[in-house]
Amino acid sequence: MIDDGEGDGAGDGGAAAARAESPADRADATDASSGRAGRGWTRCLLAGAVFAVCMAGTTLPTPLYPLYQEKFGFSELTVTVVYAVYAFGVIGVLLLVGNASDTVGRRPALFWGLGFAAASAVCFLSASALGWLYAGRLLSGLAAGLFTGAATAYVMELAPPGGASRATFVATAANMGGLGCGPLLAGLLAEYAPAPLVLPFAVHLALVALSALVLLRLPETVRDPRPLSTVRPRRPALPPQVRAVFVPAAIASFVGFALFGVFTSVSPAFLGRYLHVDNHAVSGLVVALAFFASTAGQLAVSRVGVARSLPLGCAVLFVGLLFLAGALYADLLVLVVLAALVGGVGQGLAFRAALSAVAQAAPAAHRAAVISTLFVVAYTGISLPVIGVGLLADPLGLEEAGLVFIATMLLLIVPAAGYLLRRPVREDGR
Repeated sequence: MIDDGEGDGAGDGGAAAARAESPADRADATDASSGRAGRGWTRCLLAGAVFAVCMAGTTLPTPLYPLYQEKFGFSELTVTVVYAVYAFGVIGVLLLVGNASDTVGRRPALFWGLGFAAASAVCFLSASALGWLYAGRLLSGLAAGLFTGAATAYVMELAPPGGASRATFVATAANMGGLGCGPLLAGLLAEYAPAPLVLPFAVHLALVALSALVLLRLPETVRDPRPLSTVRPRRPALPPQVRAVFVPAAIASFVGFALFGVFTSVSPAFLGRYLHVDNHAVSGLVVALAFFASTAGQLAVSRVGVARSLPLGCAVLFVGLLFLAGALYADLLVLVVLAALVGGVGQGLAFRAALSAVAQAAPAAHRAAVISTLFVVAYTGISLPVIGVGLLADPLGLEEAGLVFIATMLLLIVPAAGYLLRRPVREDGR
């Protein structure tokens, strides 16, 4: 009887609690949950905006290289080396402290990145000799190296539960969108505003300062951060559960970034020398189109799926390379634009799928380090082929050097696509 009485009392209490939960109470709980999700997405987008500002600084000089060539009198090889110094800075940071934000926290790593971005802008503002350009590009690479892994992981961690896919798009769109905004902003200011080699970097310096203020308002996502002294350089290494995913992801990333590297470093010179396009805004827009198209390609991954996006991205990159070859052979602006659009979409498809697969397969404690390793491969693609084109440009000419690059990339992309078709990445990233 005691058991029955206790059972009845419990039942009555449960019924009373159920009756006490009115529609208004349920609505309040729903509103509270919705409010938390809204704050999460606001923070996620603000972190994405900070990410975009940093990345915009890395491509800001792109349409300005012809002006620097006139001012300092250097060759096409020097342009590609100046460009590649940035990539070496990125790779160096990723190799030495690519895991720093996993240890000290996301915000400290990003504040250091913003500091390097500001120092880069100051170098370009002070540029009176070629050495300033090397220093500015190196500092820009250090900033990007700190941001690539840390900011990507930070954006994803700030998103509400269940928002991993959308957060991945925010991160990759901030990355590529920021890269696209850099040449567009610099081209417009160089063409239609005074002081073309000063004003773009002054504007970016102001945006970096504003980004630092935004970052101060955002929370830390790493639990129990440790001192900077505990950070140790690590060789590129991957947890066992990530390796099967990483191989196809790295292949796609290398080829896509190689196309972007050559396109962004030498296309302004090609447009001016062979197509007689001397408008800096047009040069900046053509480069920006490639990055904006990449963002569109990333958005399409949600519908296409990760497994199909990797080989499809390689196929679209193949077509983009063919358009670029046609542009170099026939000297047609429309083919340059098509190469930017199609190649950008292919790169976006392949890269977002690669990033999603790698991020999902990586353990949380090593996510930023694994993402950084993927970017090491990507930035190897954006640097070594660029220098190769620069080395060949003097003896062969810019057009012929570009065609050699395209032939090499075509030889890589075909077996890469075949590999991805034989060993597709699963939708769960494993």
